[in-house]
Amino acid sequence: MIDRRRFVSLMGVAGAGLGASGLHALTASGSTVEHSLYDISLAQWSLHRMLRGGDLDALAFPAFARRQFDIGAVEYVNVFFQDRVTDLDYLREMRSRAEDAGVRSLLIMVDAEGRLGDPDAAARTEAVERHSRWVEAAAFLGCHSIRVNAESAGSREAQRELAADGLRRLTEFATDRGLNVIVENHGGLSSDASWLVEVIRLVDHPRCGTLPDFDNFRLADGTSYNRYRGVRELMPFAKAVSAKSFAFDEAGDETTIDFRKMMRIVVEAGYRGFVGIEFEGSDLSEVDGVRATKSLLERIRTELEANPG
Repeated sequence: MIDRRRFVSLMGVAGAGLGASGLHALTASGSTVEHSLYDISLAQWSLHRMLRGGDLDALAFPAFARRQFDIGAVEYVNVFFQDRVTDLDYLREMRSRAEDAGVRSLLIMVDAEGRLGDPDAAARTEAVERHSRWVEAAAFLGCHSIRVNAESAGSREAQRELAADGLRRLTEFATDRGLNVIVENHGGLSSDASWLVEVIRLVDHPRCGTLPDFDNFRLADGTSYNRYRGVRELMPFAKAVSAKSFAFDEAGDETTIDFRKMMRIVVEAGYRGFVGIEFEGSDLSEVDGVRATKSLLERIRTELEANPG
């Protein structure tokens, strides 16, 4: 492991050479796509059982995405290489393998690094600093964003202010490195889309946005925020989209979520970036679940291109 100061220095030198690889061709929202509406990426969490069970190594993930699914863009999850955030040799190998497979590294989903809206000022600052390491790692890999959580405690109003403070500071750090900070509806008050919109508006920075997830709308009181309303409210700020899937019928349609309704919401919002597969079902293997989700997203894209109205 190298120390933080040396990592920052070396990251700057190494990052300067990324342009030739094409991985920095993405816009700030990750919207460089081959299709007119959206392209498809793969979230690493879709394969979490394989990764945790030792059937797939984290470094092999980009090549696996290309070989098994012909997917050319990936979204990493930090828990699968949590202790490697400042390990330049590891990150260099990860970047090299993605480039060799012709795969774009879009973002890193960051968890378990402290609450960006912690009521304790020192703890909040520490969380910002811990997340900053992932900004540097994401820049080194050629990503356009890191995905974070808007965790806090206290009243609705207090959490809004605290989360906005941590997010603003992290976003300012990320901006200097050409990256976005995007927030997923992912538990707590963030699953209330109207609250999360308030937070993003309070941050008021073009590089702080959202990553709408099709499913994470369960509220603390046991009720659920309407998923379609939630995605619609979050889409104006979206810089990535998570197409969560669980199960499929014989026709290949998702049985938990109306994917056609969701993808029409996404497209009608004017989003033209990547849509990330995040399979979490148990009836299919992870490989089959990813394939089923990709097939459905491709069919819906064809339908929307033929009937855009």
